[in-house]
Amino acid sequence: MSKPTITAYDWVPDFAKGLVRDLRVRWALEEVGQDYDVRYLAQGSQKLPPHRALQPFGQVPTYEDGDLTLFESGAIVLHVARTHAGLMPADPAGQARAIEWCFAALNTVEPPIMDLAIVNLFEADKPWSKPRLPAVRERIDQRLGELSDWLGGNDWLDGEFSAGDLLMIAVLRQLGRSDILQSYPNLAGYAARGEARPAFQRALAGQMAGFTGSPPPQFVEWQRQQAEAKAQSERNDQ
Repeated sequence: MSKPTITAYDWVPDFAKGLVRDLRVRWALEEVGQDYDVRYLAQGSQKLPPHRALQPFGQVPTYEDGDLTLFESGAIVLHVARTHAGLMPADPAGQARAIEWCFAALNTVEPPIMDLAIVNLFEADKPWSKPRLPAVRERIDQRLGELSDWLGGNDWLDGEFSAGDLLMIAVLRQLGRSDILQSYPNLAGYAARGEARPAFQRALAGQMAGFTGSPPPQFVEWQRQQAEAKAQSERNDQ
């Protein structure tokens, strides 16, 4: 069996550590017991032609295994789950439901959570960000409430742990630094069960160990601008 290679960043800001999406692929590979190599990219190099030949949007992760090259973490996780034992039920109906939950995680639950990251992080200095926050929170609560109702007191979404749970928990982890997830105790417990899995712990340790690079100059400048904007906002509030 060949040994796939994935790509990951050698540096990200502190708030992104443990959340970059190569973690989802690492976790899937760890769950199925598949060894893999990691090719690390310095920030900025993901936008250059060599990497764009693998990932047209200039992101990570990518996955290379022989003649097969894939991008998009969800697609890679599904490929791993369908070609190795451990992340898919044995019966076709169970497999279809696991795939259904993969799509639900990425297409239904993740978009409003990403909106929160945009409001709180990536566009926090924009005048439209704070006014959007209540509506974003309302959409997140709607989805989490629906997911909480479905999960109930079960350990996993549909019987045994599957690729659908892996991706759903990866999505929910993005709320870990807020009090939002804690408002739904069964979902908080669900995410904690996923994080307690040995395969997740190995994947997380591997990602964290790979952050050995330095911040690019544009990030240092962005930090300076953010600090100036915050100071100005505080002066205006006085």
